[in-house]
Amino acid sequence: MNQYKFIYGTCLLLLALQLVGCSSMLPRARSESSPFSSFDEARQAIEGLVPMHSDVAALTRLGITPVQQPNTAILTHADVVRRFIPSSLLKREDLDPGVLACLEARDACRGWEITAARIKKERTGNFWADFTNFSRRSETTGWRFNALILLINDVVVYRAWGGQPRVSDIEVQTNPLGPLQDVGPAMVIDR
Repeated sequence: MNQYKFIYGTCLLLLALQLVGCSSMLPRARSESSPFSSFDEARQAIEGLVPMHSDVAALTRLGITPVQQPNTAILTHADVVRRFIPSSLLKREDLDPGVLACLEARDACRGWEITAARIKKERTGNFWADFTNFSRRSETTGWRFNALILLINDVVVYRAWGGQPRVSDIEVQTNPLGPLQDVGPAMVIDR
């Protein structure tokens, strides 16, 4: 009797899956670590900072503070030194005047390293091939942004930005054995 209930329940589940729309049942993930809505908005905010003129109040109005901006690292003077003087290849005259001023300011110098992103990961393709582990297709889209701001006594002396304005990755994983693909090593019996 229990066997018939199981078969009946399985059939109902399969019918429901077919009626719902299979692709909508595939997993999705979204990562938002930025108050900025786009890469360009983040870029414009950083480019709007004027070295030797913009101050912490201007940064706060833009929402760029370690408290308001998630994933912002506060750099010490030692961190700034390690970042800009990593080897003997870089000469003092090669550095930006704002970076030089920050290095010379010692403890009055600090930096903010901002990392922002909006990433969406979605499994697409055939639901049944994905569900049975024969084939999985994942699409990752969005953007990633990073910026470095150096300050001396709450005045911006240097700013730079970079990142990926457009992220678009497609990953396809094919398993010819489907659900049995990962069983191999688990089936080894110790004697």
